[in-house]
Amino acid sequence: MKITAKTDIGRVRAENQDCYRAVRFADGSAWALVCDGMGGANSGRLAAHLAADAMEAYWQAHPGEPAPGKEETFLMDGFQVMNQCIWHHAAQNEEDEGMGTTGVCAYAHGSQAHIVHVGDSRAYLFREGQLTQLTRDHSMVQQLVEAGSITPEQAASHPGKNLITRALGVREDVRPEYQKLELKAGDKLLLCTDGLTNMVPDEAIAATLSNTGFFAAAERLVQMALEGGGTDNVTVLLLGMEPTEG
Repeated sequence: MKITAKTDIGRVRAENQDCYRAVRFADGSAWALVCDGMGGANSGRLAAHLAADAMEAYWQAHPGEPAPGKEETFLMDGFQVMNQCIWHHAAQNEEDEGMGTTGVCAYAHGSQAHIVHVGDSRAYLFREGQLTQLTRDHSMVQQLVEAGSITPEQAASHPGKNLITRALGVREDVRPEYQKLELKAGDKLLLCTDGLTNMVPDEAIAATLSNTGFFAAAERLVQMALEGGGTDNVTVLLLGMEPTEG
């Protein structure tokens, strides 16, 4: 497993409220997390970093875990830890009330990947030139699409596309979604914030992953988001099931 990542403030925002974490273990497995904070002043940035720090500490406190077959429980519990960390901080600091963050986490071990997410930061699978969205946005616009009220094409330009319906830290409890998938040699997992997906079409992301070396791809995708307008912070993280050269 190999990892590359890039985050950028964008061309409009006053600060970068995105953050990420990624750790590769000696056995070749790895976990990675991307967060996109929300909240006034510095609260969004703080929420994202509180979540990322909490998840990193959670992994460090459980060496050798998760045991095979326990990945879902382990990761879902980790999201509760992140949620509680933000929730308790906001409860004790009035200026940060309402703070929260998205979170999308991947754990890749052997030939399996385990994905947990909350909010509209996404996970994709890139395989043999095809890009497949793995996660379902927890957003108002996604609910409208699923209800048949608007089309996916209309969703892309909907004025409420940034309104999310679930986030870490805004309530005492959180309901993440989990999924598992089989990986093949050459697969790439893409974790990203909406600063990428709102600026760069899926077809262009797929073409870039096809035609760009692994360790240059994250930076190139961020640059494409900036060239497309850069109206938000943008974070791109890639996990690669392939040889380390390339």
